[in-house]
Amino acid sequence: MSDSSAPKSNAIVIGAGVSGLLAAHVLADIADVTLIERDTLPNGPYPRRGIPQARHAHMVWSGGVKALEELLPGIVNDLTGQGARLVPIMSGLVSKAPSGQWFRRFNGSRHHNLVCSRDLLDSAIRERVLPHPRITLRKDTAVDELTGTADRVDGVRIRHHATEAVLKADLVVDATGRGSHAPVWLQTLGLLPVLERVVDAGVTYATRIYRTPDGAADFPLVNVQASPTQAPGRGGIILPIERGRWLVTLAGSRGGEPTTSGEDFVAFARGLDHPIIGDLIAKAEPLGEVTTSRSTANRRRYYEKARHWPEGFAVIGDSVAGYNPVYGHGLTVAAQTAVALRATIHRHSITTPGTARRIQRAAAGPVHTAWSLAVGQDIFYPGASDTPPTAFERALAKFIDRAVDTGSRNPRALRALLDVMSMERPPARLFAPDMLLTMAVGRKLPHLADPPLSPAEQAFIDR
Repeated sequence: MSDSSAPKSNAIVIGAGVSGLLAAHVLADIADVTLIERDTLPNGPYPRRGIPQARHAHMVWSGGVKALEELLPGIVNDLTGQGARLVPIMSGLVSKAPSGQWFRRFNGSRHHNLVCSRDLLDSAIRERVLPHPRITLRKDTAVDELTGTADRVDGVRIRHHATEAVLKADLVVDATGRGSHAPVWLQTLGLLPVLERVVDAGVTYATRIYRTPDGAADFPLVNVQASPTQAPGRGGIILPIERGRWLVTLAGSRGGEPTTSGEDFVAFARGLDHPIIGDLIAKAEPLGEVTTSRSTANRRRYYEKARHWPEGFAVIGDSVAGYNPVYGHGLTVAAQTAVALRATIHRHSITTPGTARRIQRAAAGPVHTAWSLAVGQDIFYPGASDTPPTAFERALAKFIDRAVDTGSRNPRALRALLDVMSMERPPARLFAPDMLLTMAVGRKLPHLADPPLSPAEQAFIDR
């Protein structure tokens, strides 16, 4: 903590999504924080503008759950008290891998994913963060540009309706998400463009909410994953969310996109590599229309590699990298980045030379893991990138496929794979001696030809 007798620092966070809220919460430890949001935030767990992906399936992997709880102690209990679920992975998940195998389910897992609607998650975080006495929210306010020079950013120029003003700060953090204007702002200050990479599998999402059928309150998550080797890739997931509902998201890449038609929704689900999702929702009551989104490209900006970086400015969250939502890592990255931000600013004052670059490099850690997992699949879809997969990406993809194959038949290997997917361990975990040994000579059970359902779960589908 900073010395209370020292001059007060001040920070600006742009964007009141999950990344921005968590960053503001962390920065309030050592500074007065102005949180700038272009929209009006809802009062409660209701939809908000600016995040079309929020309508679709979201989950927080266990690495993100731990980070959220570290940042906001008790938040998980708050959420589960409002109907969110902590789902044990794998006993609470029925999942078909992209390569076609069904994963075995087992008890005693240490991985528990948080599942609820995005509206509920955002609302719970807002309720914890916004009352902080050192955080001031300025809603309905747009940021037009950064102020300062190529060497130091010292504030932002804002616009609230017809009024313009300049706000000064020791640190400005951009957490505006996929639509970030940071590249333009930095170039306006005279900085060179940063390296950027886009991998776009051309995936379209379609989501519909259903009432959970009687007798299915404890039914597991169901996930049929798409395969990039069998284009068009099609997949789907059923997530149980609060208030007795199923959130069902279907996805298809170029040439196999789902539509907004409610009549086609069940047929599309039954046309996946396995019809289990379609069979389940065919007997469920829809509670609304189908919503779609095409904002699914993986886009990464390598700010941490910039030759010159200004003091007083940092970029986090989807402003650095946005991912195909099917992998569910964006929220986990947001929480882990906030943990990394807190560690950095408690070691170095935000006014100390080099702190902004340290923040940027710290933020790159969680981003790198999520990016490797997402691009390792999506790069192989036709037309996903202007450049072919690198030799490393091809080798990593083959290795992960082998790890998935082993994991589908060996719970020990699956636990190691989950360490990585849950973002509790880096991808290097897959290359650890115990994992290599298990893949080479470990005992492997036969592949499962059918979903690993309990008799009661199968009976529910067959009824």
